[in-house]
Amino acid sequence: MAYKDLPEFARALEERDLLKRISVEVDPILEITEITDRVVKDGGPALLFENVKGSPYPVLINAFGTFERMRLALEVDDLDSIARRIERLIRVPDMRSVLDKLKVLPLLQGMAGVFPRQVNRAPVQEVIEERPDLTRLPVLKCWPQDGGRFFTLPLVITRDPDTGHQNVGMYRMQLFDATTTGMHWHPHKDGAYHYQKYKRRGERMEVAVALGADPAMIYAATAPLPPMLSEFLFAGFLCRQPVELVKAKTVGLEVPARAEFVLEGYVEPGELRREGPFGDHTGYYSLDDDYPVFHVQCVTRKREPLYPATIVGKPPMEDCYFGKATERIFLPLLRLQVPEIVDMNLPLEGVFHNCAIVSIKKSYPGHAKKVMHSLWGLGQMMYTKMIIVVDEHIDVYEVSTVMWKVFNNIDARRDVVIVEGPLDALDHASPMPFYGSKMGIDATKKWPSEGHPRKWPDDIEMSPAVKALVDKRWKEYGLS
Repeated sequence: MAYKDLPEFARALEERDLLKRISVEVDPILEITEITDRVVKDGGPALLFENVKGSPYPVLINAFGTFERMRLALEVDDLDSIARRIERLIRVPDMRSVLDKLKVLPLLQGMAGVFPRQVNRAPVQEVIEERPDLTRLPVLKCWPQDGGRFFTLPLVITRDPDTGHQNVGMYRMQLFDATTTGMHWHPHKDGAYHYQKYKRRGERMEVAVALGADPAMIYAATAPLPPMLSEFLFAGFLCRQPVELVKAKTVGLEVPARAEFVLEGYVEPGELRREGPFGDHTGYYSLDDDYPVFHVQCVTRKREPLYPATIVGKPPMEDCYFGKATERIFLPLLRLQVPEIVDMNLPLEGVFHNCAIVSIKKSYPGHAKKVMHSLWGLGQMMYTKMIIVVDEHIDVYEVSTVMWKVFNNIDARRDVVIVEGPLDALDHASPMPFYGSKMGIDATKKWPSEGHPRKWPDDIEMSPAVKALVDKRWKEYGLS
């Protein structure tokens, strides 16, 4: 069964010796970050800080910070199994025969059980604070040059004023005072899209922020879903049961019933405040800038809530494992648009949007360049600063092999593509924000029809018979 909430997931981690409780008092200003950073870099456990200076609430951090914990969070033995479920969804039979209709029935029955479910009473509304004080929460200041303390794992819930569709996104929020925070909406994000609609209307925008939820819901808030697909529905699909939603107390939004906290309030279009700097997932400080202000009118919570947090910085960090989950889970959707893709690797050092390595089944001259441009035209792949394309037999996770192909297989004039287009808001290297150049590298074996008439050399490989012989006699050599 799926985890009903974040504390249940924490208990599951502890039962498997994947969580460490820390009972001594720790400071949310920098100290928790330094402890957590060392643990993350060492592949260590989730951390539960039970005694946080200045707050009555414990902090859970690094809960997703290894492949093992990410798989446990989504309750799978391997992340590719979720991709296979998605593949079955997108390969629906054409329904022209009775047999095809019978094949699709289990699929429809499975989906029917994952739509969000409304409830009237919710654990997250056990306590209602009509005079909220956000400074009582153990909000972290992560790095020395940060502009303040930041909520780092919030589920920000907004509603499209035209369609009524709710969106859940994860955007950092700087704590300004007891009742206000920043709302770090990048121009290309759904939350910012909704905000611009309210701004054009001249209307106040209602917002709710859930802190803590079941692991599938937390992951879903980070996933690059198409606008028409609900994060609540996707979370239900992941954990194979409906997400329970309850009406917020003071705003017209639905929120996860089993969240730890919910902050309810509004954003006034046109009201901006300086936010940042912030030590970001790129490993650099993102610069300060003006962003909308979130006014909190009410806080609802459990009686004994658990405060969720994460830290970002020089990779690898906990967020890298969210990125790797997305890489595996959404590969079938990528192949639906670009079917010649065999596999993809988003290296941790590329911090999601700086590098993608893809292998392809090459079928015609210039095929690698076609794939590059296709990827740059797909959703958040448009931010990818470097795309490396290799032949289908290359393991994209063997980065040493990939670099060997790049360093040896390219003619720079022929095989390097430079284009201009949108970039992620956190890209600091481009001369202008949000826009700059991107590079594609075709490291595939070149054909005469691609302007390479010379014979292409074969890779050096030992014969299978000799390899089998040495395998058989390995112990005799005394080398094991």
